[in-house]
Amino acid sequence: MISMGLVVLHLVSLCLYRCAYTGGAVKSLNRSSSAMAARANKFGEISQEGRRAQERSVDDWLPITSSRNAKWWYAAFHNVTAMVGAGVLSLPYAMSELGWGPGIAVLLLSWIITLYTLWQMVEMHEMVPGKRFDRYHELGQYAFGEKLGLWIVVPQQLVVEVGLNIVYMVTGGKSLKKFHDIICDGRNDCKEIKLTYFTMIFASVQFVLSQLPNFDSISTVSLAAAIMSICYSTIAWGASVDKGWKAAGHVSYHLRETTAAGRVFGFFEALGDVAFAYAGHNVVLEIQATIPSTPEKPSKDPMWKGVVVAYVIIALHYFPVALIGYWAFGNNVDDNILMTLNKPSWLIAIANMMVVLHVVGSYQVYAMPVFDMIEMVLVKKLRFPPGLPVRLVARTAYVAFTMFIAITFPFFGGLLGFFGGFAFAPTTYFLPCIMWLAIHKPKRFSLSWCTNWICIVLGFMLMILSPIGGLRRIIMDAQKYSFYS
Repeated sequence: MISMGLVVLHLVSLCLYRCAYTGGAVKSLNRSSSAMAARANKFGEISQEGRRAQERSVDDWLPITSSRNAKWWYAAFHNVTAMVGAGVLSLPYAMSELGWGPGIAVLLLSWIITLYTLWQMVEMHEMVPGKRFDRYHELGQYAFGEKLGLWIVVPQQLVVEVGLNIVYMVTGGKSLKKFHDIICDGRNDCKEIKLTYFTMIFASVQFVLSQLPNFDSISTVSLAAAIMSICYSTIAWGASVDKGWKAAGHVSYHLRETTAAGRVFGFFEALGDVAFAYAGHNVVLEIQATIPSTPEKPSKDPMWKGVVVAYVIIALHYFPVALIGYWAFGNNVDDNILMTLNKPSWLIAIANMMVVLHVVGSYQVYAMPVFDMIEMVLVKKLRFPPGLPVRLVARTAYVAFTMFIAITFPFFGGLLGFFGGFAFAPTTYFLPCIMWLAIHKPKRFSLSWCTNWICIVLGFMLMILSPIGGLRRIIMDAQKYSFYS
């Protein structure tokens, strides 16, 4: 602005002098004009370079862009941690509301569709030469425009990530309570402890871990969480096999709901449960942003390798847990299968503690993009100086908020169904397809065009239907629940 003002002022002066003087005076004035313009341009270049350096320093401080040293196996276990979480424990319950045929079809179709849309996002991360879309909303801005892209992507992504953190607070608290109850079963020296206190214990760990600066710093936590998710999923279906053999012939596979309306709403809720189980897309660009990239070795190659490994691991755990858990317990399975399993007590206690350790890491994986958004607004928009005070206050306030909501509404099953359809379906099932169509513009009725439109239609139906079932479940649970108990 200063340089432009100087140039305009000088042009006006030049015109006035041209009207009053001729010859050498004009030449002298032209020389003066050139010198002033040169100084103005130099000043503008210096200030612009200073702004760029300041922006780079902020980017080097923000959680998502501060480190790019990850390997393909980082992508693998980050994706396992992000995907295999609380949702896998609800899959047998979803099967009890879908039945054998529709349940297997929905599980398989979801695995295929979400792998396809995840591939699209990996490909679009560096689709513009020399630029990386490090955040989901940045890709949305490129596809839909600066303002519209933010309005489309950011609310959906925040609902997903904040919703997951709330559900993980609930899961962590309930699993801690289950562990305590199993250990204290039959003992007189143990007191009954409210779920609220266990949720607060879980949150206290998150208050500490939330101060870790970026994805690389939580790699050990994420790796441990991925291992724990594999272990407790294996325990879940392994213990179910033992139960299933003993209960053979005494298990009912009729749909859980007995009325026509109940079956319809249950079907809707089950769709949301399955959608919730495939939620890793909301952090995939942020995970890929941590991988180094060059024109010769783009980040999409190691990222896709990690995604494939993660999806193989996911298939090897989702399908056994869902199918064996439903086979063993039928329509009597709980919305968290580990709550159904009681014996051997020591094994179930260990599995519940593994769930706690897993959701400790999963919470951080999904909280990191939220931290990035909050800190970006505070530093870039509100001009707070980057540093420990901003990070400490912002992240502590966020963890406290999710803890409060989890304590107030600890409805595990209903939360899965509601969030799974309302937000997970768009960001996972069809928003990547819309971006692909907007950016790549495949030929109408080509294979790519048809595939993306099928995913869009199915995902949109999922978004409309499944929150209905989840909201009904929350209302029914709330009628029987004593708040802050």
